[in-house]
Amino acid sequence: MTISTSWHELPRAAFDLETTGRDPEDARIVTASIILVNGRGDVLQHHEWLANPGIDIPEEASLIHGIDTAKAVSSGAPAADVAGEICSVLSGMFAAGIPVMAFNACYDFSVLSRECDRHSVATITSLPVIDPYIIDKQVDRYRRGKRTLSALSELYGVTHNNAHTSAADVMATLGVASVLAAKYPELHGDAADLHHKQIGWAAEQAASFQEYLRRKNPDAVIDGSWPHIPHQVPVAQL
Repeated sequence: MTISTSWHELPRAAFDLETTGRDPEDARIVTASIILVNGRGDVLQHHEWLANPGIDIPEEASLIHGIDTAKAVSSGAPAADVAGEICSVLSGMFAAGIPVMAFNACYDFSVLSRECDRHSVATITSLPVIDPYIIDKQVDRYRRGKRTLSALSELYGVTHNNAHTSAADVMATLGVASVLAAKYPELHGDAADLHHKQIGWAAEQAASFQEYLRRKNPDAVIDGSWPHIPHQVPVAQL
């Protein structure tokens, strides 16, 4: 009997935030989900949070994730408590070597980092992280069309009901990652090794996009840091 040592057949988790806005420098956490599955994909742990972000939730954001300011204030936990609990769960998984999937990881982990700074919560070392957004652009780089989680879920036949709720997005992220692993054997192996490969892939993808943008705007700058964006570098939530 062969025992798999590849991340896609071992326990793995996924993480997603819904927030007040697109810029991680200013966005506050509204909802968060972390789900841990075993090697077969059965759910072992399911963590969810609703936070009171401490600011009004813009209507544009509420229309996406369904949480308005009144609901967050009446039912949400203090933002500092939520950030601390998220970090506690994630750090435990990283310490155990469990990879955490996050779609467009640099957004979610950057928002979490800013919230930790804002509320004096100790930050975490995010490793290993697996990002289907970066991976899909690497393995199928010339495919036309959108690369959002909804688009990839449709492309790969992954159920994605209630898109833009954190729990639904977490399950879709797990599903897309599994399909990518099944389709591209070169992704198999140790999660930490794949994490380090994605650092290089993200940098290359950013450089390519920057080169494209500079055809019209010579001053365009696209940061290629991953899975954490440094302060003051805007990045869109997908």
